[in-house]
Amino acid sequence: MTAHSQRPVRSTPTRRAAAIVSQTGRGRDTARTIRVPWSASSVAQVRRSLVEDLEERDVSTTVIDEAEIVTSELVSNAIRHATPLTDGMLRIHWKVKAGVVEVEVTDGGSETTPRPAPRTIWASSGRGLRIVRSLAHEWGVTEDRNGSTVWASLGGPSRRRSH
Repeated sequence: MTAHSQRPVRSTPTRRAAAIVSQTGRGRDTARTIRVPWSASSVAQVRRSLVEDLEERDVSTTVIDEAEIVTSELVSNAIRHATPLTDGMLRIHWKVKAGVVEVEVTDGGSETTPRPAPRTIWASSGRGLRIVRSLAHEWGVTEDRNGSTVWASLGGPSRRRSH
């Protein structure tokens, strides 16, 4: 186990769940980009790829767990509420710098700008962006003619809880 982690360190390499299509930078500050089909089965693929990569970079367990949840919510929301990119895919990009993980999920856009749903006690869905907002120290949406990118930054100073 690493000094930051309670997760076991794998002794043998595993096959990545989704192919990394782009990698920039060096060492721990490397950015990764993957493309996955616009399909519910892609959520687990993205989660596995992200977690494996962050574990290899010795990111803290807390930040890995939060990044896993946030990324799952962002990918799920893109599949549920948006359209795919023109090639039928989603783009997921993440980078780590000084212990902060920044994640972006890009889709083909939707008719409305993503925003947290109003709080309701009995609703069976609609909590995704509220979860993102509570775990990320920053998050937002950028839109252009090609689609929407919802991003979140984790592991930095939190406005909602003390460390």
